[in-house]
Amino acid sequence: MKQLLKLNEARPSIKRWLQALQLPSRGDQSQLQASRAAFWVMVQKEFSDHIRSWRFSILLAIIVLACIGSIYSAITALQAQGSSGSTQSFHFLKIFTLSDGSIPQFTQFVAFLGPLMGIALGFDAVNTERSKGTLSRLISQPIYRDDFLKAKFTASLLLVAIVIFSLGLLVMGLGLIVIGFPPTPEEFFRVMLFLVTAVVYVGFWLNLSILLSVRFKQAATSALSAISIWIFFTVFYSIIINLVSRAIVPSQNGTTDELLRYYSQMNLLARVSPAELFSDITTTLLMPNVRSLGVLTMEQVTLALESPLAIGQSILLVWPQLTALIALTVVCFGLSYYWFMRQEIRARS
Repeated sequence: MKQLLKLNEARPSIKRWLQALQLPSRGDQSQLQASRAAFWVMVQKEFSDHIRSWRFSILLAIIVLACIGSIYSAITALQAQGSSGSTQSFHFLKIFTLSDGSIPQFTQFVAFLGPLMGIALGFDAVNTERSKGTLSRLISQPIYRDDFLKAKFTASLLLVAIVIFSLGLLVMGLGLIVIGFPPTPEEFFRVMLFLVTAVVYVGFWLNLSILLSVRFKQAATSALSAISIWIFFTVFYSIIINLVSRAIVPSQNGTTDELLRYYSQMNLLARVSPAELFSDITTTLLMPNVRSLGVLTMEQVTLALESPLAIGQSILLVWPQLTALIALTVVCFGLSYYWFMRQEIRARS
């Protein structure tokens, strides 16, 4: 009898559990489809707003002109190497990494101007909508609250991917015309991986600017904060690293273990910067002859084979840096998502 009584008491909870496991009804499915449709409508609207804005047009023109200049510099350097009789492999990848000294190379332009694109697309994503009063009107519609933030990020990241891949394919097309032969499959995959990495790198700065847009009420404050962080990691962080390296450098009579520990510590400090992570990934992917990103002993140098790394080995070499860059991007988006979902949205806030 006691077992029957316990079973009768447990029936309501079992029934609720079974109802939760059942497939959604037609009403739930229609609501989910409507939510997806509203999400993509917001993505299209944000995408078209970015395309029509003067801010994006001016920044895109600067990036395109800078990339065309880097292509010209790389072609000049390739012609100089060809006239000097240099015969080395992976000529197609040198379009992205070579320079004649007058203009920086293509990868440096992407590393320098890419964060500005991400900041320009995201620094006023939320606070401008709040200050205009359109955020409360939009949230009052039958849409999920988090779809607003996800639509902002998706539209901006899609635009960044289109721009970066277009520039990369433009460089490959001009290089194909100048060099006269197509890239090998390995070179093509290396370039594609570099472009994907560039999208992730710009996506980090986009997420950081959206995070500051959620955190601060004024667009000017979030823009200045994002640009300050970018300038710090681009200019001042390397100066700080140099000062720290001079302070903790071992003496001339230091042992090998002390020197290796010193260089490993300096590499760890340098890789706190997202720009350094992107530089390591770019160098390894576009320069197959790079076999290590750290310090090599004489035994390792002596036993190393003088041949370029395969694409799989290059990916394994930079996998920690790539994972760290993706993790930073995810953390920034997670924090912006958390703060946005906990904020109170009023009619006039």
